[in-house]
Amino acid sequence: MANRDELLKSIWHAFTALDVDKSGKVSKSQLKVLSHNLCTVMNIPHDPVALEEHFKDDDEGPVSNQGYMPYLNKFILDKVTGNFDRQDFNRMCWTLCSRKNLDQNHLFISNDDAFKIWCIFNFLSEDRYPLIIVTEEIEYFLRKLTEAMGGSWVEERFEDYKLQLNLKQQCLSAWELISLVGSGHFSKGMDRQTLSMGIGEVYQELILDVLKQGYMMKKGHKRKNWTERWFLLKPNCISYYVGEDLSEKKGDIMLDGNSTAGTFLITCFWLQPLQDKEGKKCLFFIKSSQKSFEISASDKKKKQEWIQAIQTCVNLLRQDRPAPHRESRQKRRDIRLKLQADQEELELTMKELQTANEAKQIELEDMRKALEEAAANAAEEERRRLQTQTELQDRYRMDLEREKMVRQQMEEQVAQKSTELEQYLQRVQELEDMYRRLEDALEDERRARQDEETVRKLQARLLEEEATKRAELEKIHLRQQRAISETEAEKQELEKERMAKESALQAAMKQLEQLEQDRQGALEQYQTVVRKLEDATNNTKSWKHKVAEHEGLLRLIQPGAKGQQRITNWGPAAFSDAELSLREKKWQEMKNQATQAQ
Repeated sequence: MANRDELLKSIWHAFTALDVDKSGKVSKSQLKVLSHNLCTVMNIPHDPVALEEHFKDDDEGPVSNQGYMPYLNKFILDKVTGNFDRQDFNRMCWTLCSRKNLDQNHLFISNDDAFKIWCIFNFLSEDRYPLIIVTEEIEYFLRKLTEAMGGSWVEERFEDYKLQLNLKQQCLSAWELISLVGSGHFSKGMDRQTLSMGIGEVYQELILDVLKQGYMMKKGHKRKNWTERWFLLKPNCISYYVGEDLSEKKGDIMLDGNSTAGTFLITCFWLQPLQDKEGKKCLFFIKSSQKSFEISASDKKKKQEWIQAIQTCVNLLRQDRPAPHRESRQKRRDIRLKLQADQEELELTMKELQTANEAKQIELEDMRKALEEAAANAAEEERRRLQTQTELQDRYRMDLEREKMVRQQMEEQVAQKSTELEQYLQRVQELEDMYRRLEDALEDERRARQDEETVRKLQARLLEEEATKRAELEKIHLRQQRAISETEAEKQELEKERMAKESALQAAMKQLEQLEQDRQGALEQYQTVVRKLEDATNNTKSWKHKVAEHEGLLRLIQPGAKGQQRITNWGPAAFSDAELSLREKKWQEMKNQATQAQ
């Protein structure tokens, strides 16, 4: 089913490209050409009469996507056996849709790179039409691309773009994603070749399921010579080629129990490191039921990486699990579906509360009308009682007292309902106020973290300047020592020069003292930011307790973990480990006193 869904995404692009006037329908002649091309690239016998026979009762002209789906499932997709080149299939669909939608003039990437981004979009897009990719998957792809290019991920840049995207549609189409990557907005400072290599690496991992690749030495089975091969690891096999261009394939090492022509069957998989021998280092051994493979990596790190990667693939096959990136994609989708269901459930709860509130208001209105009608009836009865005979006055007086008791009971019920409604509205207002204060507390915590990061950068810069001044001071001191070691005659001649150097040394010492004062000021700012962060954290915890008392209608967002303070190579930073431990103890005592006071 997953394979069919991925095929349908590419076919959907081709179908929409044939819809020139965007009416949602395509002519039968174009569908014939599309069907013939699909059957050709997927190695399926094509029946040119089947389309006419399928739509013989529908002569109204063009066919919609819903009308074409039954034919596509019955005569094409149901006959797919998997013995076709997936890249040729994607290339055919890409050729049909790129002519209409891709504008190559303003892009910094080639048509082949745009095709790879299009395939990645189909892999990461949601399983609903029209196809779109959500913000979370955009961030996942851009992080992968930045890592493949060897760059550093700039969180602030993506947050700004995410804010702009949320103001529009909160998602992108395939062509908008290609324009985003092709514009170079997230690859500033990278040349086209680096961007193209990064796109290719992400494409190989996500689309071609390449988990690892690289050059290693392999020992031959007949001539026993060592030859460098390009190895390519996939979830079910290890392929090795003459070069990294993959032009000449030399063989496969299958990691499952299926045997095919030209491959090596591994029924009992054995992966073992070897000792160095024959002048080769970083050896490891792969043994199967038919052949054994001795492989040499370039260093110990790559050797361990390859052993772990191969063992991971074998474990995935034994557990019948998909590739890691496909499994993580499904987990992200499940989390999004769960969040969406929770949001829908919350909206349904709010609607139910609103409906109950409206019902109470209607009930109160009905009771008010009933009171008015009862009052009118009582007045009419009073008038009639005055007109009746004297002997009936006692009986009507008893009826009037009974009516008064009923009216009093109804008024008490109305007052009780009004009190309950006011309490309910007051509780809703309290929850809304608590939610706003919680948001303010979280915002204060975020700002405190930003201030802490700024002070940390300032402190690092001051430490670097202090180290530079220290180095300069040491150089001046060495030059002064060399001047003192000169002869006595030179001492008298260089006395004035020594005095000048001592003045420079004093000036340097003053600059060093000024830097020390600046560092102390930065430390005080850092301590102020830490106190703000602690106050924001305590405030957040107190709101978490209050939210938990209101039947779990709100869920507190916990702040992320903070990394450990680092000590630079130039010496201790703002404070020592002992001072840090002392400050932590003081902070814990203050926190315990505040808790006991509450």
